[in-house]
Amino acid sequence: MKILVIGAAGQLGHDLMEQLPADHEVTGVDIGEIDITDPASVARVFEAEGPGLVINSAAYTNVDGCETDREAAWAVNAEGPGHVARACAEAGAALIHISTDYVFDGTAREPYREDAPVAPLGEYGRSKLAGEEAVRQALGRHLIVRTAWLFGTHGHNFVKTMLRLGRERDELKVVNDQTGAPTYSGHLARAVKGLAETRLDDPGVYHMTGGGHCTWYEFAAEIFRLAGVEVGLKRTTAAEFASPAPRPAYSVLANTRAPELALPHWREGLIECLAGLGELRQGA
Repeated sequence: MKILVIGAAGQLGHDLMEQLPADHEVTGVDIGEIDITDPASVARVFEAEGPGLVINSAAYTNVDGCETDREAAWAVNAEGPGHVARACAEAGAALIHISTDYVFDGTAREPYREDAPVAPLGEYGRSKLAGEEAVRQALGRHLIVRTAWLFGTHGHNFVKTMLRLGRERDELKVVNDQTGAPTYSGHLARAVKGLAETRLDDPGVYHMTGGGHCTWYEFAAEIFRLAGVEVGLKRTTAAEFASPAPRPAYSVLANTRAPELALPHWREGLIECLAGLGELRQGA
């Protein structure tokens, strides 16, 4: 299968580019080669590459930045996926589009199923939800993959930030009233590959996150334990932290549609990530 990965330089895109070529002909493009906010740019890349499957992992992921730069967030997260989906329709290609847990409001008491009602709290979630809808309207042969709390060896993420801050400071406060499922990008890439090989004729929404769940505080504590970083770690609340953008307090996702592709527990992903970064404490 000829696959085009959009956002190839990002966390997930980087891991997709490592895992997909073993079985497929894969081309990766990022902002230097394609601008998904420009239909003409998208069309040029499609004409040059002729993909049978497109995986769109490009996004404006700065959650707080989306609140202050709404125009850019909606251009990338809402309009961009629509341009890509319409190009797929014209080319006869399928599309796997990566979305987010932020389409939910976080008031649930049990994991969100794929068909659960959506109610995003901020501009990031609203723009990503609009991107999902643009894909649905433009293309029948599509998969929308919602994930959450993504981390990996490539790019910026919570794991790398905690490792840096844990060595710079004597004490850290981390939010303990938001619960989710940390997701290792290497594991997610493997699941997306599985979806590409088995589910392109079964369109719709799929939830793919690391197994289990935790708070940000619990995630940070495990990072420091496994990396052997000693720092005074204290609990705080989302209200006290006062981020510009609202975030769902509970965003655990249930994978009911493709349980055979369920990701390993988030701790397994964290161990692999720390090992890849050379940060795993000996004997951990």
